Amino acid sequence: MRAVFLSLLMLAAAPASAERVKDLARFQGIRSNHLVGYGLVVGLPGTGDDNLVFTLQSMRSAASALGVQIPDRANASLKNAAAVMITAELPPFAKQGQRVDVTISALGKAKSLRGGTLMLAPLKGADGETYALAQGSLTVGGFGAEGADGSRIVVNTPTSGRIPGGALVERTVPSPFGNYDHLTLDLMTPGFTTAQAVADAINAHEGRMVAQAVDSVSVRVTADGGAAQQVALAARIENLDVDIPRPAARVVVNARTGTVVIGGDVRILPAAVAHGNLTVTITEDWYASQPAPFSRRGDTVVTPRSQVSAVEDKARMALFAPGVRLSDIVSSVNALGAAPGDLVAILEALKEAGALRAELVVI
Repeated sequence: MRAVFLSLLMLAAAPASAERVKDLARFQGIRSNHLVGYGLVVGLPGTGDDNLVFTLQSMRSAASALGVQIPDRANASLKNAAAVMITAELPPFAKQGQRVDVTISALGKAKSLRGGTLMLAPLKGADGETYALAQGSLTVGGFGAEGADGSRIVVNTPTSGRIPGGALVERTVPSPFGNYDHLTLDLMTPGFTTAQAVADAINAHEGRMVAQAVDSVSVRVTADGGAAQQVALAARIENLDVDIPRPAARVVVNARTGTVVIGGDVRILPAAVAHGNLTVTITEDWYASQPAPFSRRGDTVVTPRSQVSAVEDKARMALFAPGVRLSDIVSSVNALGAAPGDLVAILEALKEAGALRAELVVI
């Protein structure tokens, strides 16, 4: 019997649950900013870029800034240096002198960044301004080793590393927080019911009408006073518990991994499903065709011989009763003997027939 593997992650139906506002929404205008930079890692044990042109240019520029002039015709071999790209995330309200983590990734043909040190490099934002300066010794989780015959083994990624607290903030990013007479909450998962529930919870806690759901994403909260009063209000709001409704009925299918997630509120109208598999087998064989004995004519010829057979498994039919629940869906699908790949086709057919009362999402 053909083994069937069906991976179903089941979400049981449950009543409305309480969630904190900070887990549901973020205050508008409070966001991180991405930084990027180019730099040079030195001190590598012969695993650098060797003689790449842009690495040589970086070395000459770095040496020139320190008062050392390297002739253009100098025969330099930079096996101990590598050109890298630097990325970091500048958190909101970051002040001058604070440290942020940076990620270093090899840009050229360096084999490993283990043991390297990043030279001072500026980190810029999308506006081209420098917001931080990075420098320090790398921590690399990957490892690589190479033999004299060219054989090599690599564990994880040795061409990427991090410097915890490796960048110093040099410029602050202005924040609109505290500049207006209101605060705006943006839901991470849009929904009119959730937005209204958040507004009702805020009004109940404050004892007056200060919050209003603007749309399915935003909740506007009136904030009197200056920045200190708004900080106190934001602290009270983000720790409030909100009774949110169950999510919409949804079936999510990952066709690549065969993972199927079925929400607890998924329902199916009366439907009958038949499922069967057709297996086609083609066998190729070769045999020699020779002339008759004592024949003076003809040559020995090798010709192919093909055999094609088709076997179709017996189709099984399952009946879905009206209003069937999650456990019944799983039992019926298992009874059909459907593999994860076949399950996608069954769900799509049920949706097309109008029997699946849920949103079908294929990722």
